[in-house]
Amino acid sequence: MPDTDLLSLQIDHMGILQSRYEQVLEDHGYDGLLISSGAAPMRYGDDQSWHFQGYGPFLHWTGLAGFEHAWLLIRKGRKPLLSLYQPVDFWHASLELAQEPWLEEFELRFSESRSAPELSGVSQLAVIGDPSLLVDLPGDENPGALRAALDETRVHKTAYEIACLTHANKLAMAGHHAACDAFLSGASEFEISLAYQRATQQREADAPYHSIIGVNEHAGTLHYQYYDTAPPTKSRSLLIDAGVRYRGYCSDITRTTAGVGEGRFAALVQGLEQLQFRLCKMVAPGVDYVDIHRKTHLGIAALLSATGLVSGLSDEEMVAEGVTRAFFPHGIGHFLGVQVHDVAGKPVPSPADAPFLRLMRTLEPGMVVTIEPGLYFISSLLEPLLSGPFGRHISRPLLDELQGCGGIRIEDNVVVTDSGCRNLTRESEG
Repeated sequence: MPDTDLLSLQIDHMGILQSRYEQVLEDHGYDGLLISSGAAPMRYGDDQSWHFQGYGPFLHWTGLAGFEHAWLLIRKGRKPLLSLYQPVDFWHASLELAQEPWLEEFELRFSESRSAPELSGVSQLAVIGDPSLLVDLPGDENPGALRAALDETRVHKTAYEIACLTHANKLAMAGHHAACDAFLSGASEFEISLAYQRATQQREADAPYHSIIGVNEHAGTLHYQYYDTAPPTKSRSLLIDAGVRYRGYCSDITRTTAGVGEGRFAALVQGLEQLQFRLCKMVAPGVDYVDIHRKTHLGIAALLSATGLVSGLSDEEMVAEGVTRAFFPHGIGHFLGVQVHDVAGKPVPSPADAPFLRLMRTLEPGMVVTIEPGLYFISSLLEPLLSGPFGRHISRPLLDELQGCGGIRIEDNVVVTDSGCRNLTRESEG
């Protein structure tokens, strides 16, 4: 059972959401909104379904990640109606609903049918969710302007949401410590994954995303998805990007560890971590997130120069000529919430110099972002650089030595406060 303070914050959260949603509905000419929780689609040509974690707006209200075929009806001036699908079924167990105070804020129903509840007392209805589950329902289906406005209700997190994200960070950091210990003891990627799951008490399928666990050169694949069951002959590096879902809310944390005797790589890890500290401290109201991304490239350039990987070019030249993008090809981060890459981050397109950046906004209090600089040795990105006019500025012997370590990423989850920021991940390291 969560602590009483968290449960009290959740009641406040419900009131805030009711106010925000009622305003959005009024602005867009609706007096009711029906939200589908979703359902796991069946695999093609099979009788098995994919794993299910729920639709974002439904999780925003309930945090109930595993409830398929559930419905939430929002109406002005009335309690939300929450209809949960609970069939009589001897093949599968039905999820149990913890009896917590927030349920008193809902009109709660249980149904043996997957159908939407009766929609009485609503004249102008909008329905949102997976279109395949909204067939034959009345109302406007997934209206774009309304959905965009609802996404905005998730940009500024409530105190309850920040408390959930804080706890998700604490749980995940316990897993990261266990994973690091397993790596240093010579474990395989698969064994490291088991150590992470054991420490977090979370199945891989229930994690907010598939954990990225790359040892040695595998750390150079940004979203490496396979786990070797046999340990390498020599464990040179570990990159683990893994989180925890708590009451619907996601942590998203990355750590990189150098193996024993990897002094040069360890120095790079330490250098990137120092850069990451500085970038996190940039998070504050009024800061353009793109500026943090661009400052990252200057920091990567300084690190490349200081370690001797690149010489004969100024930091500014390295950035302008795309040298740093070969080592740091992704964006500095994204919004975080009930989705790992939370919504409403790109009201405008990414700039040409940051095509993969997922967040294009000026920071405001209540936003939660990730800060995740990286430095990688990816052959497909480095080969054009090496064969071009800037190849002579790169130390090939040093690059050859480091490529077997794959790369580095360090990622924290940071809340924008009224006067600066809180780093939820560093608070949770213990």
